[in-house]
Amino acid sequence: MNLETINTNNILIPSLPGKGGLELFAGLITELNSSTKTNDKLDALSEYFVTADDKDKVWVIAIFSGRRPRRAVNSTLLRTWCAEITNIQQWLFEECYHTVGDLAETIALLLPETKQAGEHGKSLSHYLEQFIVLEKEDEKIRKQFILDSWQQMNRSERFVFNKLITGNFRIGVSQKMMVNALAKIVELSSSEIAHRISGHWDPVTTTFSELLSHEGITADDSKPYPFYLSYALEEAPATLGNPEEWQAEWKWDGIRGQVIKRNNELFVWSRGEDLMTEKFPEYHILKDALPNGIVLDGEIIPLKINKALPAQSENFSETVTVKEPTVLPFSVLQTRIGRKNITKKQLEEAPIGFFAYDVLEYNGEDWRGKTLIERRQQLEYIISAISHPAIVISPIITFAEWDQLTELRKSSRSMNSEGIMLKRKNSIYQVGRKRGDWWKWKIDALTIDCVMVYAQKGSGRRSNLYTDYTFAVKDGDKLVTFTKAYSGLTDKEFAQVDNFVKRNSIEKFGPVRTVKPELVFEIAFEGIAASNRHKSGVALRFPRISRWRKDKKVDEINTIEDLKGMLKIYGK
Repeated sequence: MNLETINTNNILIPSLPGKGGLELFAGLITELNSSTKTNDKLDALSEYFVTADDKDKVWVIAIFSGRRPRRAVNSTLLRTWCAEITNIQQWLFEECYHTVGDLAETIALLLPETKQAGEHGKSLSHYLEQFIVLEKEDEKIRKQFILDSWQQMNRSERFVFNKLITGNFRIGVSQKMMVNALAKIVELSSSEIAHRISGHWDPVTTTFSELLSHEGITADDSKPYPFYLSYALEEAPATLGNPEEWQAEWKWDGIRGQVIKRNNELFVWSRGEDLMTEKFPEYHILKDALPNGIVLDGEIIPLKINKALPAQSENFSETVTVKEPTVLPFSVLQTRIGRKNITKKQLEEAPIGFFAYDVLEYNGEDWRGKTLIERRQQLEYIISAISHPAIVISPIITFAEWDQLTELRKSSRSMNSEGIMLKRKNSIYQVGRKRGDWWKWKIDALTIDCVMVYAQKGSGRRSNLYTDYTFAVKDGDKLVTFTKAYSGLTDKEFAQVDNFVKRNSIEKFGPVRTVKPELVFEIAFEGIAASNRHKSGVALRFPRISRWRKDKKVDEINTIEDLKGMLKIYGK
């Protein structure tokens, strides 16, 4: 890309005039979806950022960093309005949808082409900002807006528009890739960009220059640092070399988060960049306990201590005697997620603490460039000075040999841990997922053998294949469903199962087919919990297909009693 640029506020601004239009963004999405090469996707993103106008660029950064607009219109209304325009009956629309496998694409295909070639539509930012307004409007106004918008769009624009307005926009482009594309056109490193676009900002009121400026960081006391993420350790830990060079910690099963205090204000962020300060009143007392200019990295986790964690306290200098805390299962944390109002009973039944394992900022100074040893020493000093049960330090696992650590890892599940984290002692705190210095050594997943009983077509490139399955275990002479899964098989295996489903369907309920219970699969999962919402009485965490058990028959699958036995051992 050979463009003349000017430098303004450390940002390279293309000398070409910016262009708006949903059509430009739709073209980008088409190009990204059709490309399998990373460099091609990077080039497409970079070219978009050079070409698009600033307001659209800000919204694209928001979309690709997880700040999608909320659903403005539900899918039922879109189905109804599309059927009205095309003058087809609802049952026929549903058949089309089940064949295509994607609602946004179905509507885009059914609507007649009305946009004239060369006709320019409205900008991406126009539509996204209208979505926000539509949330508060009545159905008549929303319908008119949707119909008018469809009339002004071509097929690819409608597809993207439908995805955005239903809140279902997803694409195989990571935030990291988007950041790297931006780094190609501005005078900032990927790490600097990742930091500047983190935290809370509003794409409606934020300009492109403001978003990427250094002043944006210093002006926002709540801004977190980009998280440093680990890779899974696939080989034996001995391949990492001398064990003395590594620090081992438990990999806790909670929500990764940062606790920030600046200018007498406290902020708690999740790794997904959700501001969670008000969701966990246990942390409010840290506003007085923590010094200013501090950022701690750690885990938001259900933590049982010798007394209930106070939501508020008048005496913040009180010294609390705390026994070794007990980490509770993730299912306990789930009872608190999403609740706006927390009762005293919920605080007692699901107490939340913070397991700190790194310090990123101290006394207003960025500590990420210091070694892990230095950061750990400072963290130990900070936590000991606070001495409060709402925040404790994640313990280091003492080991001398890799074989010793291998044995210790076997006790992970009994501690409600997912395994072990290995961090090189001289490592700095980096941005995003980097290979070499931080590794997660997770315990093996739990598994159970079951039979497929229902199948449904997938979405996207699998919209013509039956790839979403429901599984059952034995309950006496009956079968009881207990989980769904749609990942874990190869493309060849998915095609084989799809062929089986089409030849062995018993009944059809909308998009779902009941199939002969003959195919046996091994399902892997990370955890199990009691559930009143499932017929089996259990819910699995992160279920996926680990193997197609062609060597097993249906009478060899596991039973509901096996599941309940696992619940007794591993669940709560």
